[in-house]
Amino acid sequence: MGDNFAFVDELGPLKIIHVHEPSIGLKAVLVVDNVAKGPSIGGVRMAADVTIEECARLARAMTFKNAAAGLPHGGGKAILVGDPKMPLTKKETLIRGMACALQEVEQYIFAPDMGTDETCMAWVKDEIGRVVGLPREVGGIPLDEIGATGWGLSHVVDVALKFCDFEIQGARFVVQGFGAVGKHVTNFLSQNGAVPVAVSDTQGTIYNPDGLDVTKLLVLKNAGKSVIDYPDGKKLAGDAIIDIECDIWIPAARPDVIHEDNVHRLNTKMVIEAANIPVTHEAEKILHGKGILYVPDFIANAGGVICAAMEYQGASQSAAFATIEEKLRRNTQEVLQTAKSEQILPREASMRMARKRIDRAMSFRRWNLF
Repeated sequence: MGDNFAFVDELGPLKIIHVHEPSIGLKAVLVVDNVAKGPSIGGVRMAADVTIEECARLARAMTFKNAAAGLPHGGGKAILVGDPKMPLTKKETLIRGMACALQEVEQYIFAPDMGTDETCMAWVKDEIGRVVGLPREVGGIPLDEIGATGWGLSHVVDVALKFCDFEIQGARFVVQGFGAVGKHVTNFLSQNGAVPVAVSDTQGTIYNPDGLDVTKLLVLKNAGKSVIDYPDGKKLAGDAIIDIECDIWIPAARPDVIHEDNVHRLNTKMVIEAANIPVTHEAEKILHGKGILYVPDFIANAGGVICAAMEYQGASQSAAFATIEEKLRRNTQEVLQTAKSEQILPREASMRMARKRIDRAMSFRRWNLF
């Protein structure tokens, strides 16, 4: 995972905890970044190549995301090293072991993320109880099943269109990462009249300039197949999705997929950051300089954590969806209007808004702890 770590400032991190249990092959890290607003919520990300640096950056993104969303929670993130497609019995052992190892860290609330799902969270609940993103059967609001993040993203797009020169009807869009988030945002935008022309997953990209049938794509993915098995489209390499002309480009996979070396390949009018930290800061500057509107990750993709926080408080699914719509529309409008009127980057406007709320919460603490 790498042990070099120099990401420390006045906001955090409060704690970095390594978990290692060789007898079951458990290797994990928890970063609790900042808890001034309350106990941290952040997903458990499982991947073979996940690093502590990635975990720390994601934990900080959660601090800003939760603050921007006005939630009584700080930011944290956990990573679990391993192949998320490993046998279910082995995965269950690792998840349960990780939960038990972190059971006394009450400043962190488990949640699903890339490589983990509602079933994984049910195992956590069984062990320690401090978790969100649960299956319905145990009192949860299943984030991935209902598409909470995708629902929020569809409203972010709707507000962002007010700052562009095209309408949602007939708008061509591309989704890089047709997974839990990517599937739902594709479905919601299609229902609103937009046309998906390309989607990708770990196996490659499928492209059809006349549009893709979302129902057929969902059937394929739900059957465990790849988007490249879609019959009516051109099969391309995964990286080729960056070059496809569109109106809206949506990264919904891993961090840093757009950076200084490839950002110039984008041929779009708008970038909506559905994944966490999918575009580097330098690449965002280039997008802004080229007149391409973008909405930063912790503003755009907050639907999932808003839903999770409301589940933790016992709210219903309908109440969660209404709150996601209200908060994301308001925040997107405020951020893009500030960026436009003050001629600053959308990320700068976003961080200013979130940081103001974090600093206010920190001012109430007896000690200047994170």
